[in-house]
Amino acid sequence: MAASNPSVFLLSVTGQIEGADGLEEGITQITCKGSQASHKLIWNFPLDVTFKSTNPSGWPQLVVSVYGPDVFGNDVVRGYGATHIPITPGQHTRTMAMFVPEPTWRLQKFTSWLMGRRPEYTDPKVVAQGEGREVTRVCSQGFVTVCFSIMMKDLKKLGYDSGPANPQSHAGSSWSTEDQSNF
Repeated sequence: MAASNPSVFLLSVTGQIEGADGLEEGITQITCKGSQASHKLIWNFPLDVTFKSTNPSGWPQLVVSVYGPDVFGNDVVRGYGATHIPITPGQHTRTMAMFVPEPTWRLQKFTSWLMGRRPEYTDPKVVAQGEGREVTRVCSQGFVTVCFSIMMKDLKKLGYDSGPANPQSHAGSSWSTEDQSNF
C-alpha cells in the first residue's frame, strides 16, 4: 500500500533525440548526410531516465554535445545545445539551437584550425548554465530535434501544480500523463 503523504515526487522521461539540421556528423550515434536535399541527420537516440526529488528547483535539462571529424580527421565539437525537460506531462517536441564557441581573434581561429584544436567547453554543464557564458563568443550550428514523453507521480500531492487537472482518472495508477503539448 502506497503512503498517502509522499515525501518525494517522481519524473519519468522517455523519448529520443531524433535528428539534426545543419550539422555534419555525431559520435554517440553515428550518422551521415543522405543524398536527399533536406540535409537532415537521423539519430533516433533513445532517452530513458527517472528523477526523484522533493523540490522542483533546478528542474532538469538535457544537454547535447555533437562531435564530428574536421578536414584532418580529428574529432571536433560541431555543436552544443540545451533544453529544459518539459514541466507538463504528455508528449512534447523541442528544437534545440546548437552553437559552438568561437576564438576571439583571427590568429586564434587560424591556429586552432591548423592544429585541429577548436575551442570547446571542458565542462558540458556550462551549456546548461547562464553564468559565465555572457562573455563567450559563439557561432550558430544548426538544430537538434528531441521528443519527450513525460510522466509525473505525486507532484500535486506535494503541492506543485504542473498544469490543469486531468478530468479523466487513471484507474490503478497515480502517474500523470495528460497530454499538454503547449509549454
